[in-house]
Amino acid sequence: MARIRPWLAPYSWAFVTAQNALLCRAKGALHKPTSDGYEAARRCWETQHAEAMPLEETVELCRQCHRMAPFCFYNGNTFAGIIRDVIRSLDLPLAQAHIIRSLAGHIVAGVSTGEEEKAFCEFCASLDTPGV
Repeated sequence: MARIRPWLAPYSWAFVTAQNALLCRAKGALHKPTSDGYEAARRCWETQHAEAMPLEETVELCRQCHRMAPFCFYNGNTFAGIIRDVIRSLDLPLAQAHIIRSLAGHIVAGVSTGEEEKAFCEFCASLDTPGV
């Protein structure tokens, strides 16, 4: 299972925006682009999301876009949700999938520890190992 893929190709900026709108609606929050981060995040996403890249870089792209704060609310939830969906596509054993989704979500949200980041990198390296 190669770790270099176009992991985010199915997730257009329109999808990202729709995900944020759904999250905001569910929580009764305003869904609106920010004046500071929206265009920068959109450009970053649109120029990179369809590229083949290692899973670690995929997580980093989601983290960067979250930090740009393109929306008024739920930026972290929006991009963490996307990376958790990417992890679901790996068809991992249930317990491992839960752990890897959690690690990736923490990294995107910017709340991960060094130990969590190391564990995630080790997992990503294992994707290049035959039989794993």
